[in-house]
Amino acid sequence: YAAPLCSPTRSSVLTGMHAVRHGFMTATPGDYKTYYNQGREPEQGFYAQDGIKNKIDRPFWPLTQGVTNIALPLPRTSLAEALVGYHSAFIGKWHLGGHGSEGFSPADQGFEEIAWFDAGGSPYFNWRSLWSKKIKLHPAMSQGQLEQGHAGESTGKNYLTDDLSVQAARFIQRQAATNKPFFLYLCHFAVHSPFEAKQEEIRHFATKATRGWNGHSNPTYAAMLKSLDDSVGTVLDALKSSRQIDNTIILFMSDNGGIVRPDTNGKPQITNNAPLKGEKALLYEGGIRVPMFVWYPKALKPAVCDVPVDCNDLFPSLLQIAGQSSETYKEYGDGESLLPLLLNPINSDGCYTRDTFFWHYPFYVSVGLNHQGLTSPRSAIRRGDWKLILDWEGGLELYNINNDRSELVDQSNNKPGLTSDLFKQLVHWLNDEVESRYIPERNTKYQPSHSQARPFQDIFAKHHMRWPAGRPTRAIP
Repeated sequence: YAAPLCSPTRSSVLTGMHAVRHGFMTATPGDYKTYYNQGREPEQGFYAQDGIKNKIDRPFWPLTQGVTNIALPLPRTSLAEALVGYHSAFIGKWHLGGHGSEGFSPADQGFEEIAWFDAGGSPYFNWRSLWSKKIKLHPAMSQGQLEQGHAGESTGKNYLTDDLSVQAARFIQRQAATNKPFFLYLCHFAVHSPFEAKQEEIRHFATKATRGWNGHSNPTYAAMLKSLDDSVGTVLDALKSSRQIDNTIILFMSDNGGIVRPDTNGKPQITNNAPLKGEKALLYEGGIRVPMFVWYPKALKPAVCDVPVDCNDLFPSLLQIAGQSSETYKEYGDGESLLPLLLNPINSDGCYTRDTFFWHYPFYVSVGLNHQGLTSPRSAIRRGDWKLILDWEGGLELYNINNDRSELVDQSNNKPGLTSDLFKQLVHWLNDEVESRYIPERNTKYQPSHSQARPFQDIFAKHHMRWPAGRPTRAIP
């Protein structure tokens, strides 16, 4: 499981903590206004890198992205810092640094910066000048210049995915020559928008006889994915040529579900999450359930594991695999090491003990199932096979994921006891883990007649619970 958008997932991977601990609940564009980039003192109870509240005529503030932290707090120990004795390098998409805020770059989190950019997406052609840009997008930022990225050394490649692949291969070969352990965090922008690919690859997929047989028929997206696949081959070739292939763990995963909506200019829909319901930014399985591959032939036999795990499990897993002491990795965050599960994929001895997962997305967002306007703030819990989704405007949905992974049959009315029990556990988690500034705030001036949304109802009062207040705000430098 991942978060429904990229930045929260990435913050969990790097720290082993649930994204809500950092205030990361969503991903934001470069023009997103924060107290810091607008040169304003934060309101009481808010952080300089928090977004400024926007108010609309809906039951809650804020709108769309709303109030969220957009920079990974420096006091958090990153995976690069925790891997003692390892040389760590970062390549690609960062999107954790406050859109160019000084002091929040990969180097500030323990990485050598090879080539990186702090944004959700990047052009795939002619990107270098943008990555090296120093002129501030927000003039009121209290720093001399933008610290948003660095294009790295020339590779002779004019397509971004190819360029980053070469940068990764060079790092592997250079580091292998030192005979010292390394950690490479390679974060491709592919297959994020803008949807751009090499023309010869687009033509290849546009004319394939089997195009569309499985619901995937966008040739540009397919070509972008092919380049990503080729990148995996480039990395493997670098490991083989440097004689590191038998001494390396490779972990590959996505940071959120795919986008289902149609591409621009009348092109086919971007991808297909079938049989999963929903897409990126939603808490249905299509938005948060992603594939993950772990390649470690020295210790692992080929296997498929159906046990659900969480993105914050990667932190303690890699620490343990890297030979860090168990006492060291247990000190970090919310994750549980996956190494015992990797060795016993069916979990027959219960070696992996997590059975409960939580999500919190307290914003309105325009990406949604069937594209019917804004979706309301949502939170969710999965315990065992059962998953409950809370719609803060007044709804609960209950699904048995084991029997109904497409989430077609809402069983909240059939199982009121289980629904109430899971709802109470979710509210308890919200109060314990989510800071008060990230709890949806009621709009007391809202009039239901102003919106086409269904009439608002206080779902908490209906279940005899208080509206969540969240935990007190903690000061973050």
